[in-house]
Amino acid sequence: MNKDSLAMATEQEAGYGQLLSVLIRRRFLLLSVLFGVLSIATILTLITKPTYKSSMQLLVEPNYQGKTDQGQRKTTESEFADSNVEVDIATQINLMSSSILLQRAVSLLQPEYPDIDIKSLRKSLTLSPVQGQDGTGKKVRTKIVEVLYTDNDPQRTQNVLNAMQQVYQDYNLEQQKLRLAKGLTFINEQLPVIKDRVNQAENALELFRESNNLIDPELQAKALTDALNNVKQEQRTNRNQIVQTQSRLHNLQQQLASTPRNALVSSRLSQSQRYQNLLNEIQKTELALAQQRLRYTDSSPQVELLLSQRDTQRELLQQEMQTVVGENAIASEEDTTTAGEQGQLDINLAGELVEAQTNLVSLQANAQSLANAEQHLSAEIQKFPTLLAQYNRLLPEVSVNRETLQQLMTARQELGLQLARGGFDWQVVEQPGIGEQISPSIKRNLLLGVVVGLTLGCFATFIREAVDDAVHSSDELKKQVALPLLGLIPELPPAKPNGLIKLNKQQTQVLPMLCLQSFRDALDLIYKNIRLLTAFPVKSLAVTSALAGEGKTTLALGLAIAAARLHQKVLLIDTDLRRPSLHKQLELSNDQGLSTLLTSDRALPCQRRIQLFGAQIDVLTSGPTPVDPVQLLSSSRMKEMMLAFEEEYDLVLLDTPPVLGRVDAIQTASFCSGAILVARIDRVTRTEITQVTEMLSRTNVFGVIANAVANSPRYSSTYAESPRSRFLLNHLAAVES
Repeated sequence: MNKDSLAMATEQEAGYGQLLSVLIRRRFLLLSVLFGVLSIATILTLITKPTYKSSMQLLVEPNYQGKTDQGQRKTTESEFADSNVEVDIATQINLMSSSILLQRAVSLLQPEYPDIDIKSLRKSLTLSPVQGQDGTGKKVRTKIVEVLYTDNDPQRTQNVLNAMQQVYQDYNLEQQKLRLAKGLTFINEQLPVIKDRVNQAENALELFRESNNLIDPELQAKALTDALNNVKQEQRTNRNQIVQTQSRLHNLQQQLASTPRNALVSSRLSQSQRYQNLLNEIQKTELALAQQRLRYTDSSPQVELLLSQRDTQRELLQQEMQTVVGENAIASEEDTTTAGEQGQLDINLAGELVEAQTNLVSLQANAQSLANAEQHLSAEIQKFPTLLAQYNRLLPEVSVNRETLQQLMTARQELGLQLARGGFDWQVVEQPGIGEQISPSIKRNLLLGVVVGLTLGCFATFIREAVDDAVHSSDELKKQVALPLLGLIPELPPAKPNGLIKLNKQQTQVLPMLCLQSFRDALDLIYKNIRLLTAFPVKSLAVTSALAGEGKTTLALGLAIAAARLHQKVLLIDTDLRRPSLHKQLELSNDQGLSTLLTSDRALPCQRRIQLFGAQIDVLTSGPTPVDPVQLLSSSRMKEMMLAFEEEYDLVLLDTPPVLGRVDAIQTASFCSGAILVARIDRVTRTEITQVTEMLSRTNVFGVIANAVANSPRYSSTYAESPRSRFLLNHLAAVES
């Protein structure tokens, strides 16, 4: 355990001990409050009439409620019935204690109990939910309501609860029927409205379809999108075919060295028999003309005839070409004669060239058609987002209204069946019985009285302690003043009224106190502590207190004896010039003393020597009471006398007046080496000890002595072992100055 925890534990123990000490010190107040409360509790228990209590338990759960079926959604009737069907225990309890239901119960009970009314019934009736436990042991509120009724008649408690049970069951049945009827009325009111909504939604959807020529916009939009994708795919295929056809056409043109038009003409002419016959005749004429020109000139009749024949044949050939190819006829004469002169290979190539040209034209026309189709489909698809938005707004409205209508129809049928079956299912868990006595209980009341009495007693004790400003222990004294605690003087038992003990002429009632070894040991310890506190010898010492009666005179005498027992030459001076008491304690004459020395120039000492317990001390009484004690105590004569006494004696003890209310003690202490403060436990207050400490702050205060400390340590019991010591102890008295 570390130092902090040890210090904390010590503080807690000290705090608990302080509380216990307060309770012990104020035990009479605590016990008086406790016995007073117990007496009141006993009297109230005896005079109180017996009280009886009867109870019943009801399960507040409706037969008709929207329960879920294995985690599925609620049934249709639970969605459209009145939400009040769901049981709220707090609401049910407030309803059960309402004036309407109580009046019904009063009406049932008044024939038997004419004195009952709503006010008395409500005062004695208590309703509360019963607490239960779930599977984990946690407390949960159940649907069971416990109804309690208290009265001085046990039979009456049972009869009242029977009447309340009947009222509750009848009322809940009526309310259930009313709730179901309200739910059915709501459905009947909602049906025409929902039907109109269904018709309006369906008409709007039908008008939308007719105006836009659509059945299902989503499906049609999907179909158009697919068609557009197909058209784009065909366009890509058609472009590839066009490229291939153009490439083939170019190759065929290079092979035939002719245009497709000329190749077409040549192909037709090669296949015309008449054209071929005319072409053969022209070839024959050309051959004959060549032979004749070898023999004759062009001007010869034979050559001219052949030329004329050739021209005629060419004209016929041209006519035949026009007949065969029409507008595609070859313009030049050379082309006319050579167009039909092709072999079979050329004819095939020409056919392929023509076919390629035809295919190219067809593909180009198809490309234009696909482009038109793509443009048309794209335009149609752009219209569909708006149409789809309108369609999606219309279709859910139709679906929701149709579903709501169907639910309402089903709910009306089921609610009708439920209304025919009945209302709440009330189950009596516990029937009312004859009332049992609950009060008064003497055992409980006494136990409660003890608890309340102790509580109030402690409260009164601590209040009394709080308003009590007195110092009650040496620990409190130590905390209150910033001075060393020189020692503790034990509390002495009070003297019996047998008279004073007198041993001789000089030893009177002060001696029984000094006979206690513990008392003398405490004084020896205090004197030793005073000597240890100072580094220089203490020549003079003022003994003072805050108030009169704190024992400073007795302690000053005891300290003088303690110093004398240590072979010190001691002088004890009574400086209380207002109310002197030292001469009374020692039964000495007070005709002369300190005041006479201060008012005259006499050099003769007035002190007297006495012997106590083998120790000799000189005593200087106060002398006659002067007119102005402060003037004498503050005079230079007093200062000179103190210096002279300090030179003559080892220790000069001054029994001073109380500090509060007078300046005598402060003035006297200013001439001494130091002062000690006597504080009587349970007499001096915190305020007074604080004031005294502040007033003596300018003097050399060695410390404080706690006088009359209860339960202080007993240092010795020597005298208690002898019969005479026991005799003296029975006559001890606290001597107050």
